[in-house]
Amino acid sequence: MRNFLRIGILLLMSTFTLQAQQGWEAGFWGGGSWYFGDLNTSLDLSKPGLAGGAVMRYNFNERVCFKMSANIGKVSGDDADSRNIFEQARNLSFQSRVMDGAAELEFNFLNYEHGSKDAWFTPYLSGGLMIHNFNPQTEYEGNLVDLQPLGTEGQFIGEEYKLTKLGLAYGGGFKMSLSYEWSLDVFVSARKLFTDYLDDVSTVYADPEDIAQFHDELGAELSDRSIDILNVSAAEISAPGRQRGDSSTNDSYAYAGITLLYYFGDLRCPTYGSRKRRK
Repeated sequence: MRNFLRIGILLLMSTFTLQAQQGWEAGFWGGGSWYFGDLNTSLDLSKPGLAGGAVMRYNFNERVCFKMSANIGKVSGDDADSRNIFEQARNLSFQSRVMDGAAELEFNFLNYEHGSKDAWFTPYLSGGLMIHNFNPQTEYEGNLVDLQPLGTEGQFIGEEYKLTKLGLAYGGGFKMSLSYEWSLDVFVSARKLFTDYLDDVSTVYADPEDIAQFHDELGAELSDRSIDILNVSAAEISAPGRQRGDSSTNDSYAYAGITLLYYFGDLRCPTYGSRKRRK
């Protein structure tokens, strides 16, 4: 916490001490998205989803910026891709569209100025808050089925996890000025979630009879899709009360991409009290 306070103080000090290169820029980005959680414990990056979004950035000076972004991507996970024999026997999978809006502060390591021959590039770090929406689904008999309403871990009706949550956004990248107006931003940005249900997997196996009673037979069937593999039996994996996921660690996802931005020049936020009185 002390380190975060120190960083915040330094950013505020640099905001008030440097005054050049103020103004807005906006653009669009495209790239990939990755999920990390109970159905991707090995941090596999081999199956990215498509992702993209829109960005607006206000430059306070050459070092500090405020960025707002709206983003959308696809994430997925599948126990069939795991090297862990128990996860293979668990045999769960999901996919979800994720949408989020983020507000972050950016800190440039080097002085950065649009159109400059000297200060035309910089690495940077960013961090802030975001709100996201997700909807885990799985394929069943050739169709995609929404998992949240089915109470696959024994949730009662009305007590299912929320599909819109807050989270943290943080990352870094590399900015390059192509001209006074245009620039490129190559970045990686992670999302630390305040939920462990992005993949619909978190705690333990519930009694399938209870799921069928409070929801329906489909929820009971999709809560347990375990199979026999080698010396691991499906009955052993999915007995009620046995671990289905790891609730001690929340899920996360990340974006990586390239942003093309247009700088509007000396277009600043409005200031108050700066107008002279008419005589």
